[in-house]
Amino acid sequence: MLKQEILDTFLQLLDEAAAGGDPDATAMNLATVDAAGRVSSRIVLLKGADERGFRFYTNYESDKGTQLNAHHQVALCFHWKQLRQGVQVRVEGAARKLLDEESDAYFATRPRASQIGAWASLQSQTLPDRDTFEQRFARYEKEFEGHDVPRPPHWGGYVIEPDMVEFWYGAEFRLHDRVRWSRHGQTWTHRLLYP
Repeated sequence: MLKQEILDTFLQLLDEAAAGGDPDATAMNLATVDAAGRVSSRIVLLKGADERGFRFYTNYESDKGTQLNAHHQVALCFHWKQLRQGVQVRVEGAARKLLDEESDAYFATRPRASQIGAWASLQSQTLPDRDTFEQRFARYEKEFEGHDVPRPPHWGGYVIEPDMVEFWYGAEFRLHDRVRWSRHGQTWTHRLLYP
């Protein structure tokens, strides 16, 4: 469980970033590791944060889904360059699949074209040409014509259950403030770090 003080600090910063005009305030770098130990990172969008952790959604059969299945430990990084003098939030922890009901509920809120795209895309696999993807999209568009698009079984959400959260606040002359929270069992402690 994420300590309420940590969650409140994160949500306040996220709100400040969004209110300050950051067009991608929910963008976060997600770093994963495959079964051979090779590290990958990419930007995904945060779709919620609560006492359990940080949520996002993806294709379970994509590269990231395969990596999360092989190795649950991940790292996230938010970077709000225009907030204050720059703010980063670093998160480390374990990725867990959300319950089907949670993934279903979120999927139902997506635009219809995004729902159909989740069926049409063989995410991370080789695409011979763009026309092939457009044909797959048209096929599923026709298949679901006239009724709701169900969530594909290969698509859903994860929650990152953190055991480390660090707030990094930029300052002139690189005299930054860093506060690191670490979880040991169910207890969270914090300490300051040199910049």
